[in-house]
Amino acid sequence: MSTFGSNTLGGKIALVQGGSRGIGAAIVERLAAEGAAVAFTYVSSAQKADELAAAIQAKGGKALAIRADSADEQAVRAAVAATVKAFGRLDILVNNAGVLALGQLDELSLEDFDRTVAINVRSVFVATQEAARHMGEGGRIISIGSTNAERMPFAGGAAYAMSKAALVGLTRGLARDLGPRGITINNVQPGPVDTDMNPDDGDFADTLKGLMALPRYGRAEEIASFVAYLAGPEAGYITGASLTIDGGFAA
Repeated sequence: MSTFGSNTLGGKIALVQGGSRGIGAAIVERLAAEGAAVAFTYVSSAQKADELAAAIQAKGGKALAIRADSADEQAVRAAVAATVKAFGRLDILVNNAGVLALGQLDELSLEDFDRTVAINVRSVFVATQEAARHMGEGGRIISIGSTNAERMPFAGGAAYAMSKAALVGLTRGLARDLGPRGITINNVQPGPVDTDMNPDDGDFADTLKGLMALPRYGRAEEIASFVAYLAGPEAGYITGASLTIDGGFAA
């Protein structure tokens, strides 16, 4: 019996790509708090991943950390297989792994461009394709995009904005493929969120806050609550949507 306070996702099995820190870790914690058994991938943050899994287990939840580079197709597929092997099936996939490579047109390397596409777009397709093989009626797929798909107000972010805009079209198209099977797929588009990668007291913070209707950074827990809603039973009629949670950044 879990000691968490909610059982909205009781009995559900989730996999979060990129779940060891920041928004991903908050999503893992929230899904577990609502009763799901949660597997999550990490690349280099082994200690944080182990600590997160241990903390969830200490509260009576179920968690599994899986090392997998989202740029590696076989690693992504293996992470899905490991989740199913450990927990018996898969109900929820959250595609959170992402990279941010900034550089103006004459500075950004093709290697950075290709890695951006590999992690921010291709891994979403691969994980969704593999996870859907194990999902039935009521399955939920949620990708973490970015408000930069709608608005990129500074130079150097073209590749990142392109990769997140690609998720908008991918989500719409896959909604048509998955809808007849009763599986929903949606794209959550956060604005600036206070994480290690983009702290609310960082170099860009004042500029970004000046572009927002709410002049503050979001909290990872606010994104996680939105994801948990989309993963839950009340969101069964939402699919193919790109939903912005950005403090009015794109308003």
